Amino acid sequence: MLKSRHRKMPAFPLPLADETATEQLGATLAARLKPGDVVGLKGELGAGKTTLARAILRAAMDDPTLIVPSPTFTLVEVYETPHGTYWHFDLYRLETPEQVFELGWEEARAEGIVLLEWPERLGPLLPKHLSVTLEIDGDGRRALLDV
Repeated sequence: MLKSRHRKMPAFPLPLADETATEQLGATLAARLKPGDVVGLKGELGAGKTTLARAILRAAMDDPTLIVPSPTFTLVEVYETPHGTYWHFDLYRLETPEQVFELGWEEARAEGIVLLEWPERLGPLLPKHLSVTLEIDGDGRRALLDV
């Protein structure tokens, strides 16, 4: 049996000592994201998913004071930025993956940059994406980046 030349790379770990480090990661991601990209933000409650999404959106808007509410109850927030339209989804409260279509999913995927909190809730509907898993690591966090 031949071995595959294309093995999956392990997740890239990145320590985030404090909120400033999370903001720097957000700025780095915002500078590279383009319409059609999907970023899945994973982690336990309180791991920093919304904090990282907020950092990405503030960097994309070039506005460090931008108010970025968690979409926990609205399920989706849309932001027009100079770099494209960002769709920030929080899927924690979805009962079925198909409910995402009621939130503008197709438009978001066709025209925008998608930030997904709780991406695993999409099950088989989850597209290829950059996965960022946030973990509590002592007094800070650790981000595991994976494609």
